[in-house]
Amino acid sequence: MENIYFDLARLKYLGKGAIIGKTVRIRKPEETVIGDYTIVDDFTYISCALTTGKYCHIAPNVTISGGAGRVTLGNFVGISCGGSVHPMSEDYVSASLNMPSIPKELQFGAVAGDIVMEDYVLLGARSVVLPGVHLPEGFASAAHTIIAKKKYEPWVL
Repeated sequence: MENIYFDLARLKYLGKGAIIGKTVRIRKPEETVIGDYTIVDDFTYISCALTTGKYCHIAPNVTISGGAGRVTLGNFVGISCGGSVHPMSEDYVSASLNMPSIPKELQFGAVAGDIVMEDYVLLGARSVVLPGVHLPEGFASAAHTIIAKKKYEPWVL
């Protein structure tokens, strides 16, 4: 299937049997690795470096954004509809000005930290993962969960 926003050949790696929806928007395809048999559904937006393992599923309307940040997914990771993953964000607690439209020399106050999700991680619908989070093997969240703590125990809900 052809994508309407970018040429799939520009991806750093597109795995065997992987499916990328026609309306998926990937801003940095050259920094994107899609593992074997992974599916990225339509209306997903990815604006940072992303590496997925095998057999992952990124459902419709997922946002993975964070400019210079990186998101790494292990094998068998599922991000449900409307989820969002942010390795870089405004602080929202103290003063910050770090939107991509602001010149670099005027930016300040961003919160940043790469996000890692190990194997068998499942995020419920509309869950939000904030910068610097590490989700261990078997982690699962319910719908509408804000995941901000930096470290969790394996195989927990």
